[in-house]
Amino acid sequence: MRWQGQAVQGGEGAALIPLKGLMRSVRTPEFEGVTFHEVAAKTALNKVPGQSNMPFSWTVNPTRGCLHQCVYCLSPETLILMADGRQKLLRDVHVGDAVVGTELNGRYRRFVRAEVLAKWGTEKPAFRVTLRDGTEIVASGDHRFLTERGWKYVARPEDGSQRPSLTQNNRLMGFGLGMPPEQYAEPEDSAEYRRGYLTGMIRGDGMLIDKTYVRASNGKPYRVTIFRLALTDAPALIRSRDFLARVGIKTALKPFITAGQQRPMQAIYTSTRTNYRGIKQIIDWPEDPCSDWRRGYLAGFFDAEGSYSQGALRFSNSNQEMLSRGLSALHSLGFDGVIEPANARGIAALRVRGGRTAHRRFFHTVGPSIGRKLAILGSAVKTSSDLRVASVEALGRTESLIDITTSTGDFIANGVVSHNCFARKTHEYLDLDAGRDFDTQIIVKTNVAEVLRAELNRPSWKREHVALGTNTDPYQRAEGRYQLMPGIIRALADSGTPFSILTKGPLLKRDLPLLQEAARQVSVSVAVSLAVMDPELQQKVEPGTPDPRARLNLIRSITDAGLDCSVLAMPILPWLTDGDERIDTLHAALAEAGASYVTTGALHLRPGAREWFMAWLAREYPALVAKYRRIYGGGSYASKEYRHWLADSARAARRRHGFDKPADLMWRERNDPDSPVTGQAASGSAGNQAALTTAAAAPVQPALF
Repeated sequence: MRWQGQAVQGGEGAALIPLKGLMRSVRTPEFEGVTFHEVAAKTALNKVPGQSNMPFSWTVNPTRGCLHQCVYCLSPETLILMADGRQKLLRDVHVGDAVVGTELNGRYRRFVRAEVLAKWGTEKPAFRVTLRDGTEIVASGDHRFLTERGWKYVARPEDGSQRPSLTQNNRLMGFGLGMPPEQYAEPEDSAEYRRGYLTGMIRGDGMLIDKTYVRASNGKPYRVTIFRLALTDAPALIRSRDFLARVGIKTALKPFITAGQQRPMQAIYTSTRTNYRGIKQIIDWPEDPCSDWRRGYLAGFFDAEGSYSQGALRFSNSNQEMLSRGLSALHSLGFDGVIEPANARGIAALRVRGGRTAHRRFFHTVGPSIGRKLAILGSAVKTSSDLRVASVEALGRTESLIDITTSTGDFIANGVVSHNCFARKTHEYLDLDAGRDFDTQIIVKTNVAEVLRAELNRPSWKREHVALGTNTDPYQRAEGRYQLMPGIIRALADSGTPFSILTKGPLLKRDLPLLQEAARQVSVSVAVSLAVMDPELQQKVEPGTPDPRARLNLIRSITDAGLDCSVLAMPILPWLTDGDERIDTLHAALAEAGASYVTTGALHLRPGAREWFMAWLAREYPALVAKYRRIYGGGSYASKEYRHWLADSARAARRRHGFDKPADLMWRERNDPDSPVTGQAASGSAGNQAALTTAAAAPVQPALF
């Protein structure tokens, strides 16, 4: 009755959101600021894309939007690394732009091209994260950054609940800015900047001829005056032509062809003596160059003679004055550089020192034209900068913040890898905002059970496994009011469809009797991950997760209800959680809690996770580093000998503690003794489907999982 009286009237705005099938919009004091939009859904079953690696094909999500209200957001002044190598303020980034994201590829996480799929604004209490190298980032407490220990939130939530949050022991991944962002200045399009650019470009790659010749036919003198600038990169050529035109020097643009030329070139020309004298005057060395001239000079010099390859930023030239003036300009702008010795051809190089942090600041500060020279895509996410967290400071005020969603799920913000919310984009399919609307405009498919029942009763339905809760938690708090899950469970059970449930919500206990009844008709399963029995060690390797006792109690509640509860005893950490005694203790506790089966596997140090874990190991257990390198020397998996030992130890523990073995596992262990996982049922086994679902769909935990 309290909810019935909270229906939003047509004039109050929220109910005017154009949702298909909208029946009414509801507010209640229990969920302040949240509107529930009750819709009549046309479909309930969601098909998982064929290219997905998930071990299930169908899902059901009774709600859209999330009451967890996780908002990952940053200051509009945050610098975002674009795919062309330049950096742009977050406020100026738009949907459809190409930015830099990351993905695991080979041994390392690498920078890759990503597309901006959504952008939204919100207002949140602001925090300032300061790194040891001087980088500063203003973000909400809910924002997440990639550290050497995995993704971590800026701050703990106000309710004091546990979640992995930044501490001064963390080091962020990326290259940083090396200074506060307000000191990260862009060049201004001033007359002195243009003059400096033309000086660096023309002295570096141009040709100026003013010479008198004698005709062989009659002995009379004639004078030749030519300016030519030929480049393969059109942006720098067009920029030079424009800068000349702005001081009244017009040039002709023509193709330029030389013998053995591999790439097409164009050139700008002029042959008038007036233009020649004007260009010579422009490129005269100034007696006291200003900062704008220095920025322009370095930009033009880099476009003409610069390179950026294998982490080295260089200007190459045989003219020592050009190199020495470049070095002076670098020092004046706060960069470190060195002139390297000339090679056999007399070509020397001016190199910018300071690693990727200095290189990105150089590109931003001087503004070269040739984008291909700024490329970072494909290179590994590594840095020599000190990106350790110096402080996380609550600013004590609410600020307008912005976030974006990208195709890779991350982006580079002020030089560090930043997370975004993948699910928010789905709200835009409903003509809703991906920001605040995602948190406060919750779509509730009130007829989801009836629609699902109709879909399951179709002759074409093959009774494939259905996973519940893969997008949003089916046991969010609003489930206490709408009670959609009982109808969903009954529809699945009555149709003979096996299913699994993934949830963080204690409301699951309400439906245990119903799940017991459903389990008499179909396979119903839940999985819990538990491999570390030592609470202190567990908090080191799995910060923010429930301790072992809490998870044992969860297993006990599920199994007491007679439901299948498989346990993923993964990953087993060599010399930390292995050994016959520890493995036996783990299996004994799981058996006492009533677990139905145990899947055991050694730590998998996949590329990317390997680097984080080994860094953690070196800090926490340095004596084990050499041992880990020995057994993981061949790749991501532990050595064959170690896996065989673990399989034997786990098999013996399962036998001692009465875990039954499915027939397909007996076949697997006989025929695939080298499998990195032992005790895992084949993917077609409904009894262990939830375990497989959890292993595939769970969020990546710091360093390991």
